[in-house]
Amino acid sequence: MKLRRRNFKKDGETENFWPAFTDMISTIALILFFLMLLAYIQNIITGKNFEFAKKQLIDTEKRLEESMAEISRAEDTLRLLKDELEDTKAEIEDGEIALKLSEKQIDEQRQIIAESNRELGELRSKLQGVAVLRLDVLRKVKNSVEQELGETNDEGEELVLISDNGNIIINEGLVFDFGSAQLKAEGKDLLIQLAQAFERVLDDESIRANIDAINIQGHTDSIGSAESNRELSADRSRAVVDYLMTSNSNLEGKFGRYFVASAYSEFRPLAAETSEAAQARNRRIEISIILKDSHIQNVIDDYLKESLDALNLGDDN
Repeated sequence: MKLRRRNFKKDGETENFWPAFTDMISTIALILFFLMLLAYIQNIITGKNFEFAKKQLIDTEKRLEESMAEISRAEDTLRLLKDELEDTKAEIEDGEIALKLSEKQIDEQRQIIAESNRELGELRSKLQGVAVLRLDVLRKVKNSVEQELGETNDEGEELVLISDNGNIIINEGLVFDFGSAQLKAEGKDLLIQLAQAFERVLDDESIRANIDAINIQGHTDSIGSAESNRELSADRSRAVVDYLMTSNSNLEGKFGRYFVASAYSEFRPLAAETSEAAQARNRRIEISIILKDSHIQNVIDDYLKESLDALNLGDDN
């Protein structure tokens, strides 16, 4: 009886094992299902994250490429700026060199100008010397006449005077009557002394070497026609030259070639007024010393030669 009960218990235990195993398998299957579902969901989430990350990576690469491009452009700009800076420095250096050269050239030009001013001053002095020579001849003639005849006539009129243009002026009333070309007695005395004075002056070879001509000019007032005044001024200047030569044969023989007569009629008045005093001033014999152009030209040529020599020396340096 006891043995049978033990067998019964074993059969019951076997029947209880299978439901428990089935439950366990089901549980495991359920767990695996949930694990697979969880893995699937995780894969989905991970895939989305991967796509998002991949997109972010692509965007980052694009931004990196843009940044690299900007860096490259910035480097190019920097190189250009460096090149421009170098060019600017070179230009500044060239400018400094050019400025130094300009300052040197300015100094040289100042020296040249100073030298030119000095040479021009010398030329001016030489030309003034030539002008003084002409005036000196006339003064000697004037003084010689005044030593013999005095400075004025009985009426207090100057016998000869030197005008502003450096010519000797003889008042027409001292030599001619109004409207006449016939020499007056006192006029002849004046011309005799004038002829002797010219002879003494022209005997000086140093003076004579610079004289081209002695021009005896006839001038009238504006009264009457231009034609009659032209004839009258020509007749008077010719009468003066003729008497200078005939009164002093030595003057004619030695220096007659220097004397020339010219007529200016009424066209070179000393006074523009029409009063009697003004008209009287305009009626005159005027004596002009004409210097040789060659003499003046020689002074200028010497100056030019000296200037060219100075320039040539400057070029050699």
